[in-house]
Amino acid sequence: MRFVSAANGQPDGRLHLVSRDHRRAVPAAAATTLQAALDDWRRLAPDLQREATALEQGPVAGEVPLAQLHLLAPLPRAWQWLDASAFPSHGELMHKAFGFAATHPEGKPLMYQGVSDRFLGPEEPVPFGDLRDDIDFEGEFGVICDAIPQGADAARCRGHIRLLVQINDWSLRRLGPLEMKSGFGMLQCKPRCSMAPVAVTPDELGERWQQCRIDLPLEIRLNGEVFGRARGGAMAYGFDELLAHAAYSRDLVAGTVLGSGTVANAEWREVGSSCLSERRSIEVIEHGRPLTPYLAFGDRVRMEARDADGAPLFGALDQEVVALDG
Repeated sequence: MRFVSAANGQPDGRLHLVSRDHRRAVPAAAATTLQAALDDWRRLAPDLQREATALEQGPVAGEVPLAQLHLLAPLPRAWQWLDASAFPSHGELMHKAFGFAATHPEGKPLMYQGVSDRFLGPEEPVPFGDLRDDIDFEGEFGVICDAIPQGADAARCRGHIRLLVQINDWSLRRLGPLEMKSGFGMLQCKPRCSMAPVAVTPDELGERWQQCRIDLPLEIRLNGEVFGRARGGAMAYGFDELLAHAAYSRDLVAGTVLGSGTVANAEWREVGSSCLSERRSIEVIEHGRPLTPYLAFGDRVRMEARDADGAPLFGALDQEVVALDG
């Protein structure tokens, strides 16, 4: 199944089912919002699946062209947003160039909790107050779960992964090291994230959903030029293991979003990078100093992962960096 949330004047939008070719959509009858569907997933999923099957098989009452909808993030606001750093090559490059910790001292996943009250929509301009904060994008994959009890292990968490998403985890790089050194963690350096328009159930990926990893390239373009095509399968921990780490001391409520961290591959010379900071780290290692600037107002960042046949999957994130008004 594939879902979008269309703007309707309400914070959570109106849940729609989407055809696999991303041409047609219909309001979901079983649930009006994605959060409502996640709150009661086991009961509602069969009804939603029947609606999705009917849409795929032919015209249905109430369907509209997907292009006519103003799309929000598929889950416009979430109870919880957790982000890991699960790609070893990214951590190793950052450590070599800047001395940032590449691994947890006890061998556990690296993870922080960020702002979740609103995810920016796929074409929404992204406002920032000061270019001196070193604005960066971070291309990621993510999962959305239904309720997971405290202490659940990876095998149990695996059964609660309901949806897969594509995320841009915006970062302010100047502020990150300062906040991490404070011992209290990150706040100002992590503004709202953006989410691609379509959330999909894991079965939509077929064999590309492997060991709770999304084994697809995430193409990133900066101002129209390809910046990276790193693959999501190189995570040191699967999403099931990351969820188990997060659930160690807390329940994870339905609608928890968990990100992979910046998608990165050891073959960065061939595939490029998924954030500016990693590119700058490579330049420090190879040239002794960073050469690539951070983002400026007017820059446009586009991210899209397609399925193995090149067909649309999550849709595209295509956003402009703008100055904060006022």
